[in-house]
Amino acid sequence: MPNLKTTVLIIGAGTGGYPCAIRLGQLGVDAILVEKALPGGVCLNWGCIPSKALISATKLYTKAQEAADMGLEFSGAKVDLPKMQTWKAGIVNKLTTGVRGLVKGSGTQYIEATAEIVSPKQVVLRYADGKPDDTVETEHIVVATGSVPISIPGFEIDQKRVLDSTGALALDKIPGEMVCIGGGVIGLELGQTFQRLGTKLTVLEGLDRILGTVEKDCAALVNKQIIADGGTVHTKARATGWEERDGRAIVKADIDGKPVEIPADVILLSVGRRPVAKGFGLEKLGVQLDERGFIRVDKRQATSVPGIWAVGDVVGQPMLAHKASHEGEVLAEVLAGKNAINDARVIPNVVFTEPEIASAGLGAQEAKDAGYTVDIGKFPFSVSGRAMAIGEAHGFVKIVTDQADGRVLGVHIVGPEASDLISEAALAIEMGAFAEDISLTIHPHPTLGEAVMEAAKHAIGEAVHIPNRRKR
Repeated sequence: MPNLKTTVLIIGAGTGGYPCAIRLGQLGVDAILVEKALPGGVCLNWGCIPSKALISATKLYTKAQEAADMGLEFSGAKVDLPKMQTWKAGIVNKLTTGVRGLVKGSGTQYIEATAEIVSPKQVVLRYADGKPDDTVETEHIVVATGSVPISIPGFEIDQKRVLDSTGALALDKIPGEMVCIGGGVIGLELGQTFQRLGTKLTVLEGLDRILGTVEKDCAALVNKQIIADGGTVHTKARATGWEERDGRAIVKADIDGKPVEIPADVILLSVGRRPVAKGFGLEKLGVQLDERGFIRVDKRQATSVPGIWAVGDVVGQPMLAHKASHEGEVLAEVLAGKNAINDARVIPNVVFTEPEIASAGLGAQEAKDAGYTVDIGKFPFSVSGRAMAIGEAHGFVKIVTDQADGRVLGVHIVGPEASDLISEAALAIEMGAFAEDISLTIHPHPTLGEAVMEAAKHAIGEAVHIPNRRKR
């Protein structure tokens, strides 16, 4: 017999699950949040936050070394990686502790346990400390179980020689050489982090370019930076295996059809992530999955089985923390009886490489493929006074507009603080703004944000700080 009852039971306290739990509490809905590991999920513990902490620290170290042109010299700059890891861990602990407190403060019950779904209305909770199982009776079950790294044959992750992102984030020694298998977001963010500390980076990417999900001209600048910093990028490359030899890992790969061996101290495996949709009873209920194993949901986050809902990475791309949080909050509104749906026009994406890349909306080719005739406005940071003043005058802002009416279809930024600049673009697209709306909005000077305004002006033929023929 059930010994616990609730209206909603949420499985997973990551960036999809915990915002749903908090919002349910705010709306007065009785709910239980169950997590078998740590609050905050991958993002707070092993992803977004710890990686950005290390990225920020290593960028500061690099800027200190390159400040001589500004008339600044820092003697004795050195890296204490164990101390950096302790600092990073402090940030993570503060945030995860905060999540637990926010959930409880909202009125939602937080339980550390492993959940197994028995039926659409019943879940068994098992405790690591040997406490007797609990059976929970609930009206709704929310699956927010996230994703895990994908592995490939010949590269079993041991967190010693072969690392996933979690292992790379825990390194307490700077590797002399690193081979990154996969030229996607996670691999390059972490690879460049250690490259800034002196690691020789080699990237093996199976496609014809790195960062295949972002605009080609944006990705090209990251490729150029990796090479400028002493790294090597191999495209159309396939890692086939590795062996231990003379105290090092020797990675074997096919590059342009030729066998190659690459020495490394560590191998970073970063070829994507897969959803966690099996192993806790969900498959027994007949919940529909797509061909890649993601849970199918509608605009209300409902699955094919009444009473079962899902949010976050487990429901598909883009696998982003802010997308998961939005879905969690929308679902809380739905479960509280409100007329809510997930109808976001745009989900911004950020890549914390060097330089940073951020995008919102359609790329130029995407827009053309969708049937639009496009105009493109582009403003380089090389002529931005603010970018020059901070010593980061590389990259650009590119705006893609519908030639028919000037509506903003997409914005793509590569360069300094792209991650912070993209929110204006996301708001513009969400509101259905035109390039003229951005161009007529007075932006403060001197700021990096002016580049967004200037790109919009360029798109409509009114730029004044770069050559621009007026449109007729």
